[in-house]
Amino acid sequence: EFDATGKFLREIGKGLYGWAEGHSVRIDKYDNIWAIDKASDMVFEFNQAARIVKVFGRKPEADSNPRAETRANPPLPAAESSYRAPTDVAWDSKDNIYITDGYINSRVAKYDKNGTFVKSWGDFGSGPGQFNLPHAIVIDGYDNVYVGDRTNHRVQVFDTDGNFKRMF
Repeated sequence: EFDATGKFLREIGKGLYGWAEGHSVRIDKYDNIWAIDKASDMVFEFNQAARIVKVFGRKPEADSNPRAETRANPPLPAAESSYRAPTDVAWDSKDNIYITDGYINSRVAKYDKNGTFVKSWGDFGSGPGQFNLPHAIVIDGYDNVYVGDRTNHRVQVFDTDGNFKRMF
């Protein structure tokens, strides 16, 4: 963490079991710190005291086969609360949580404000509602969900239930 002048203030999560390859950091409207770790398949929520509040996903077991960094063909089905290289996190006006699960899976996972899984949407492809690396996610003041579909070179827009609205 750095202050407004760039002065180093503190390091958060040093030595944390889940750290493997940090991908994104976001701050929610309550000033909680969210870290997305691509290689451990985990998303962490820290409070301002740098204590873990929530963990989404699970680090692969040490004795499991290492996953390939490419998609299986056909793609493996997405599992409810596990990830394969997540990329980003965002929140809607009701504090629901949205996680893009992008490098290997091709979906958006939605949780309620307490961290209970609600649903996911998307699969691999180039059609509306399909993704080829959902890499970024933001939600506007009208609860439109914008997903940066990196390899398809587009942004897709959904409502909070995952219904496709438009793309550009």
